[in-house]
Amino acid sequence: MKTAVSLPDDLFADADACARRLKLSRSGLLAAALREYLARHGPTSGATDAWNRALAEAGREDALLTPAIRRYTRRRVRRSKGW
Repeated sequence: MKTAVSLPDDLFADADACARRLKLSRSGLLAAALREYLARHGPTSGATDAWNRALAEAGREDALLTPAIRRYTRRRVRRSKGW
């Protein structure tokens, strides 16, 4: 999907330089940044998801969190966000 966004000049310049450094297109950089932001702040974000992603990336799919740890983590995240 194509879309247009407005960015401050300094942010655009920083993003452009970062994209060049990482050998990404600006669109690729912005998509990756938005995915990361949504993973951290979206409705499905949370400590359990972050742990599961980190474990999976480390090649430890067999070590995914137990249901008890998931429940505990979910409660802690909710308390920290005032839910």
